Amino acid sequence: MKKLFLLLAAVLSLGTAAAQTSALSCCARPAGPSATEAFAMLATDKDFSGGHDAPLPYAYEGEGQMITFKTTDGKTGQAFEIKSAKPSTKYLFVIHEWWGLNDYIKKEAATYARELPGVNVIALDLYDGQVATTPEEAGKLMQAVKTERAAAIIRGAQLYAGPKAQFASVGWCFGGGWSLQSALLGGKQTVGCVMYYGMPEKDIAKLKTLNSDVLGLFAEQDKWINPEVVKQFEKNMAAAGKKVTVQEYPADHAFANPSNPKYNKELAADAHQKALAYLKARLKA
Repeated sequence: MKKLFLLLAAVLSLGTAAAQTSALSCCARPAGPSATEAFAMLATDKDFSGGHDAPLPYAYEGEGQMITFKTTDGKTGQAFEIKSAKPSTKYLFVIHEWWGLNDYIKKEAATYARELPGVNVIALDLYDGQVATTPEEAGKLMQAVKTERAAAIIRGAQLYAGPKAQFASVGWCFGGGWSLQSALLGGKQTVGCVMYYGMPEKDIAKLKTLNSDVLGLFAEQDKWINPEVVKQFEKNMAAAGKKVTVQEYPADHAFANPSNPKYNKELAADAHQKALAYLKARLKA
């Protein structure tokens, strides 16, 4: 009888342990890829890669310089900075598309610096010095980005700006999604966010932490960040009690990418003016 009791106790103990292990593994399993990871997965989509022609040759020659700063993972990051002519605590973070921090992005940074006097403009490098020139290279670089590392670079740049700084961000494609993540990481120092056809954050709990509204510029013919994705983003922002202004253009993904040979000049100009007006109001430039 004693042996039977011990055997039953052992079985019950194993069953309890198995149940606990099952519960732990279930709870520990990620709910799914993050918004930025989900976007990176598109690099395996041949249609997505095929929709991004290699950048046309271009060399930026103008003001600004590369800087390095400490990142929150104990490493260093780099960026292209154009400082305001007068001391300022206002910062615009420009985040590159899937090609990396190339000369086209430096040109965009210079354009914003010229149009937003009194604002420091920093074009972040989330690829740690690597720049792609072909869709194949870009896809590999985008897939290789670790969420933790990119966040550490952004936080490092925000710390570089200082505790009294006000942040706004703008980005295209890959950088569009990271523009929103930058706004989330900036906490109470965030005053604005512009995202061009980037993957929206789906976690409503995270969206509730936003300190600013968002301007989303999307393309109606986008097969990936499509109207359904945009509509869900609007619903999620409403559920989070946050404001998002959405402008959808009769165009395809990447219509405003500064390095895309399929760049739609007219629509891109309209989108830029909307982004500029928004940033001027938020940064009071």
